[in-house]
Amino acid sequence: MRTLLITGPGGSGRTTVAAATALAAARDGVRTLVLSADRTDTLGAVLGAATGAEPVAVAPDLTAWRPDAAAGFRADLAAFQDRAANVLDLLGAARLDAEELTPLPGAEELALLRALRDAALSERFDLLVVDLPPAPQALALLALPAELRRYLRRLLPPERQAARALRPVLGRLAGVPMPAEWLYETAAAGTWSWPPSKPVIARTRTPPVRLVAEPGPAGADAVRAAALGLAVRALPVESLVATRVLPEAPADSWQASLAAQQRKALDEWRETYAVHPAAHLGRDPRGPEDLTALALPAAAPAPAPAAWPVTDEIAGDGVLVWHIPLPGALRDELDLVRRGDELVLTAGPFRRIVPLPSALRRCTVEGAALREGELRIRFAPDPALWPRER
Repeated sequence: MRTLLITGPGGSGRTTVAAATALAAARDGVRTLVLSADRTDTLGAVLGAATGAEPVAVAPDLTAWRPDAAAGFRADLAAFQDRAANVLDLLGAARLDAEELTPLPGAEELALLRALRDAALSERFDLLVVDLPPAPQALALLALPAELRRYLRRLLPPERQAARALRPVLGRLAGVPMPAEWLYETAAAGTWSWPPSKPVIARTRTPPVRLVAEPGPAGADAVRAAALGLAVRALPVESLVATRVLPEAPADSWQASLAAQQRKALDEWRETYAVHPAAHLGRDPRGPEDLTALALPAAAPAPAPAAWPVTDEIAGDGVLVWHIPLPGALRDELDLVRRGDELVLTAGPFRRIVPLPSALRRCTVEGAALREGELRIRFAPDPALWPRER
């Protein structure tokens, strides 16, 4: 199943674009599921059919789903209490009843991650269209599973799991229950059972992103920031939808200057992205007819993932160069820290810990430069680790 992620600045029309994209795919005969994490039923209002906690068919080959964060939160926490019963009893903690649980901030995002997993494992659909939160929150959401897996690996490294064999003995000696088997199994599997979106990020390879923005100075700034965040996560941009595009207007009309501003932004975007203009209908789009009038295409074939190649320049300069595309990055907002076999990369507000390619693990960092939207990090082979030539 293919996956298409849709995000952009708040108020740009992300949900409308997600609905129009999903409807276009369904009309091409593609079995499509569109997901949204909104508390309010904006998706249903746009599609002209109510959506909720269970998937509902809203058109031929089109299913919509808006997961119930409250129900999911209660079910997850109840399951956690059951599995961690020994630890909770040791601490003297009182159990929480499902009726008294209120979703915490971020529960909508966690519910969306669970829905992503369930949809990715389903064979009912050919295309999954995901209406993500605004770009900053969406980027944090997409980073969450990998960060949690990394934390678990650090907190429960494989060598610590040897304690499983001694758990019954240690428990009798210490008089306290030892960590349950499920905790070790969770860490060993490299997954986290609460927000399990790994199938979406890994099993479907790298999902492309369709950016949404209204052409203009604010939209241009938002697109630059989102593009940098996506590049740090190595997520490819499939296309850019420009929403609320005005028609040509007479020079003496009030729309003329705004339309000219939009045309300038569109011309700049077309230099980098495949741009799909969505006309301003003079009203908020509602129902299949309005979505069809936007004339947005279905999901295109997924672009190649953003490559971070390593080039061999040992013969000439004695170094290997790691090329990391970072469009829109500023030199003063870049920070690099090598920590063992990992690189801590910070670009503006975005941060990612990246494993070094195997060849670079046997090298030392010689320097880095940002040129034409690409970060180039120079690595010199470490004589103590680099294979000797015969």
